[in-house]
Amino acid sequence: MQHDIVVGVDGSPAGLAAAHWAAQEAQRRGTGLQVVHVWHRHARPAPYIPLDSNEHDWAGHLLDEAVRSVRAAHPALWVTPRLVCEATVAALLAAATDAGLLVLGSLGLGPVGGFVTGSVSQRVVGRSACPVVLVRAGRSAADEHLPAADGVAPEEIPQTPYREIVLGLRTDRLCDELIEFAFDAARRRGTGLKVVHAFRTPARPAPGPSVPLAAVAPEGPAPDPRPYAQALADEERTVTATLRPWQEKYPTVPVTETVTEDRAAVALVRAAHDAALLVVGRRIAGHRLGAHTGPVTHAALHHAGCPVAVVPHD
Repeated sequence: MQHDIVVGVDGSPAGLAAAHWAAQEAQRRGTGLQVVHVWHRHARPAPYIPLDSNEHDWAGHLLDEAVRSVRAAHPALWVTPRLVCEATVAALLAAATDAGLLVLGSLGLGPVGGFVTGSVSQRVVGRSACPVVLVRAGRSAADEHLPAADGVAPEEIPQTPYREIVLGLRTDRLCDELIEFAFDAARRRGTGLKVVHAFRTPARPAPGPSVPLAAVAPEGPAPDPRPYAQALADEERTVTATLRPWQEKYPTVPVTETVTEDRAAVALVRAAHDAALLVVGRRIAGHRLGAHTGPVTHAALHHAGCPVAVVPHD
């Protein structure tokens, strides 16, 4: 069976949360799951390895624990373990070469604990050719669903609705892969899609009578000369026109459009507060040295509490 989803585990709670999220997604897609653990050979064993074990055996133990947990929760799922001794970034990218999705765990919220501070995760997200989903420690199946009545766990009631999918949309750089990923995620969950588009209308400073215009002209792009009301109406029309063909392709997905004058990162994190998944884009650089996530995606990875899908695009 071709594995459409690859998940990287490392023995941490975040890695285990990622493995269970990936297993659920594999079931939704009707495909298998490859669970990858990457280990390294050192001159001296790490201090956390038991005295009666070695690095290879301990790595195999961590992988077996993750696979056993996933199989216990998803007995019908085809799960393949893979133990790799190689550089972590290269191993994860190689494992996901033919995959439709790569899933990794994250360390937590905030500018210090966020997973993008880790060089491995940052390089994987910035270089992966397929979408990457990052899942925080402590996330469970119940967190994707709306609260159930009477204290019943959402996973015990299959019809408990999923939370919305949130898509961050730029109208100046449209990406079919990004939009389709978000619509497809909403369709598979039978939930709605909230599309968030943020724009800015900076005011042009008025020069005094003795000050040359060039002296006060702001650096960078010229400010938007449109009044706010007109700018808002124009942006709303653009978003509606952009989404129309996708709504026709996915008629069962209810769409909510949110157009606001705000910083994109702030608007996205706010909208994703109660979301099942936040979908953002990453522009593919022309060469490996230019691999990056972009400031908005970088901020979303740091501060969004829900899983974040980063979709690469041209």
